[in-house]
Amino acid sequence: MAKFRYLNTPFAIKNLELKNRLVMPPMCQYQATDGVPNDWHYVHYVSRAVGGVGLIIVEMTNVAPNGRISPNCLGLWNDEQRDAFKKIVDAVHARGSKIAIQIAHAGRKAQDCADAVAPSAIHYGSLDFPGQNLITPRALSHEEVGEIVQAFQDAVRRAVEAGFDAIELHGAHGYLIHQFHAPKSNTRDDEYGENKFLFGEQVIAAAKAVMPSEMPLLVRISAQEYGANGYDLAYGCEVAKRYAAAGADVMDVSGGGDGVLDPAHTPPMTAGYQVHLADAVKKATGLPVIAVGLLDDPAVADYVLGSGAADLVAVGRGLLRDPYWLLNAQYRQTAADAAPVQFVPDSYRRGFGV
Repeated sequence: MAKFRYLNTPFAIKNLELKNRLVMPPMCQYQATDGVPNDWHYVHYVSRAVGGVGLIIVEMTNVAPNGRISPNCLGLWNDEQRDAFKKIVDAVHARGSKIAIQIAHAGRKAQDCADAVAPSAIHYGSLDFPGQNLITPRALSHEEVGEIVQAFQDAVRRAVEAGFDAIELHGAHGYLIHQFHAPKSNTRDDEYGENKFLFGEQVIAAAKAVMPSEMPLLVRISAQEYGANGYDLAYGCEVAKRYAAAGADVMDVSGGGDGVLDPAHTPPMTAGYQVHLADAVKKATGLPVIAVGLLDDPAVADYVLGSGAADLVAVGRGLLRDPYWLLNAQYRQTAADAAPVQFVPDSYRRGFGV
C-alpha cells in the first residue's frame, strides 16, 4: 500500500484548523437520559480523539424533547445538557482533535412521540426498523415554525458556549429541515410551502446570528432521495446552492432518508457509492464538501481526496469498529513505505513503532 498522500494533510476553513482530513460523522448512540450526555458519550468521542480523528461530529442533538428520534437521544434545550457536553469538548481538545455538533429536529421521524410534528400531516410511511411506532404527525402552525427556528438558535448558542469548534445543521435523512425542502413531505399552502427552502434558510440565519463570525457552519443534506417520487440530484444541488447562499460554509453530503428506500431507486451500496453526490454539490456551490458512503478502506478514502471530489472524508462504520482506524491504517502500510505513524499519543508509541 502506498503512503497516504491526502488523508494526513491539514485542512482549514475560517478558524477551524484540522490536522488531517478524517471526519467522524454523527452517528446516533441512543444512550442519553433526558437528552444529557453521559460516560458512554465521553468514552465514545474522546477515544476517537485519542485515535487521531481530525474532526469529530457529535451525533444528532435535538432542539426540543419532541424533536428526538427516541427518548434516548441527545438534546441541547437546556443548560444542564450544555454543561455536560463541555466535559467532552474539553477532553477532545486535550487530545488535539476538533469537535463539532449536529443540531437537529426529527420532525415526523420522532418515535413513540405523542406530539410528532412536521411541515404537513403526512405519515412517514413504512417503518425504518422493527418496533418503531411512528404516528401521523400534526402540521406545524405558522407560529410554531417560528418557535422551532428559535429553538435551533438557542441550541446553537448553547453549543457555542460549550466550546464546540463548529456547528452542523442536519438537513438530511428525512429530518425536519429535509421535510421542509422535500416536495413530497411539504404540501403547505403558506410561504413555507411556496418557498420550500425558507425554513432551512431561516434556521441557517438564526444559527449564524449567535455563532462567532469565524466559526464555520456545516450543513448536512441528502443530495438525492432514494425513494419513489423523491427528488433527484439536480434538485439536491439547488438545495445546496440555496443553503450556501444563506450562509453555509461546508456541505456534508449524503443521500436518501425521506421515506422508505425503494430498491428500484437505491444505488448499490458499494465503496464510495455516494461520492459523486459530494462532487456534484462541490461543483454547484464552490464550497468545501465532506463525502460519505462506505469509505472504510483507507486507500479508497485517500483516493477520493486525491480525486478532488471531496475536501474531507467521513468514515462511520470503520470508526465504530475501531477507534484507532487512522492509526492502524498507517501502521499497516508502514512496511511498504517506512513512513512513521502520525498522531500517536505518547503512551501508545511503542504499539505503533514510533
